[in-house]
Amino acid sequence: MKNIADLRKSYEAGELDEHSAASAPLQQFDLWLQQAMQASVPEPNAMTVATVGADGHPSTRIVLIKGYDERGLVWYTNYDSRKGQELALHPWAALQFHWVELERVVRIEGPVEKVSAEESDAYYASRPLDSRLGAWASPQSQPIPSRTVLVTNAARAAAQHGLHPPRPPHWGGYRLAPQRWEFWQGRKSRLHDRLVYRQDADGRWLRERLAP
Repeated sequence: MKNIADLRKSYEAGELDEHSAASAPLQQFDLWLQQAMQASVPEPNAMTVATVGADGHPSTRIVLIKGYDERGLVWYTNYDSRKGQELALHPWAALQFHWVELERVVRIEGPVEKVSAEESDAYYASRPLDSRLGAWASPQSQPIPSRTVLVTNAARAAAQHGLHPPRPPHWGGYRLAPQRWEFWQGRKSRLHDRLVYRQDADGRWLRERLAP
């Protein structure tokens, strides 16, 4: 068995220069996300969401980004889930994208709020039927005795709502409004490129290089 401490990788896929990077972080993010999709990176829209509970302990999970613009980044989930409960207490989160094949990481931090009911309704209606029924079937993050509970709940939701289930009141979107972005590009000899964007008092984005 190989010793995990001996695992090594030389990062040589690209570079990130502060003089050629976009002046606005959203533009840089859009460029990198588009490149990740063009490179057929597995699930380029997958991101880690980190929240903090009432006990001050952090927790993370993987979700899928479903939209982004100048207002922020959006994902959808069960509001009664652990992350939903933690965001209700501490409406602030950190996101991370890791595109391994491109040797890139993007980190984003900022306050979080629910998207409008209209936005949640529109996205929910666009989902496959099985996914819409699944939102009714899963008491997310709650203990259940077996998978049978999920299957039974899904069948009950199908019988009750048919082909047009409404959006559950406990399910919808969140939007994180970035206040800090960091872009990381792996480089040889662990001399990685790190650029951070943060807003000044006037809302302008300041860009600087961080030591790796």
